[in-house]
Amino acid sequence: MSKEKFIDLFAGIGGLSLPFRELGMECVFSSEIDKFAIQTYFNNFNELPFGDIKEISEKDIPAHDLLLGGFPCQAFSMAGKRKGFKDDRGNLFYEITRILSFHKPKAFLLENVKGLINHEKGKTFKTILNNLTNLGYKVSYKVLNARDFGLPQNRERVYIVGFLEHNINFNFPMPINKPTLVSDIIEDNIDKKYTISDKLWESHQLRKERNKSKGNGFGYSLVYENSKYTSTLSARYYKDGSEILLHQENNNPRKLTPRECANLQGFPKNFKIVVSDNQSYKQFGNSVAISVVREIAKEIKKSLKRSED
Repeated sequence: MSKEKFIDLFAGIGGLSLPFRELGMECVFSSEIDKFAIQTYFNNFNELPFGDIKEISEKDIPAHDLLLGGFPCQAFSMAGKRKGFKDDRGNLFYEITRILSFHKPKAFLLENVKGLINHEKGKTFKTILNNLTNLGYKVSYKVLNARDFGLPQNRERVYIVGFLEHNINFNFPMPINKPTLVSDIIEDNIDKKYTISDKLWESHQLRKERNKSKGNGFGYSLVYENSKYTSTLSARYYKDGSEILLHQENNNPRKLTPRECANLQGFPKNFKIVVSDNQSYKQFGNSVAISVVREIAKEIKKSLKRSED
């Protein structure tokens, strides 16, 4: 069997593609618009992603067996205004269908926030599935949680897989149910700069009290080393770290370091962090839970192999 080729759209820092590379597949094209993410991608994979996918003709994209796309989720996220397809970022889904329609790769894997499923009472998701099915793909999807795949993070994402060949029986991976602890991702000798200031800590506590009295649950989330998992790491973590603050004995809590965020998402230890802390937080918050994608990648590879046998 020749080496399977894939393309990496909305590539970010390459999280979605990393497990496929580990399996020996070859990336023949990548696209990313953020200059800092491009820097990280290049430093880790020695490939320079092309820019805005909207400006790239499908004819200029090499033939491939598999399309990967973690298309921008802000348009559908519960944390955002949830404008969906009314938001330009939501329309980027149609860049995927444009490329699928022209190249007809054997398979695709798309990843997005869980909120996509019930956005606009399910209409958005139905539109997405219909578009993919109309292109001739047998489509399946599942919400998987990072904490069920050995990472101490409560991160639910929807994964959409499609195959051109309809007699392929693809199964999403079962949870590996390996016990997790936040201490698994913690580094030693952390710089004091990650400890939050008295002022910020006070403001976090005041906001939480205020929200509690209004009956909504928003506020900081404090975790301990012996906690089983953290809440979801998001791209806004750089702002104040409120979604994951780590308890420190006799001190204010601290934010996770960029390397700990990489660990929380399951990136390998040799993954290079080459940008500022703030950019790193955005990049890891926007990326994927590697352990989950790794298990999906194995199943996709198996399915593709079976189809060739």
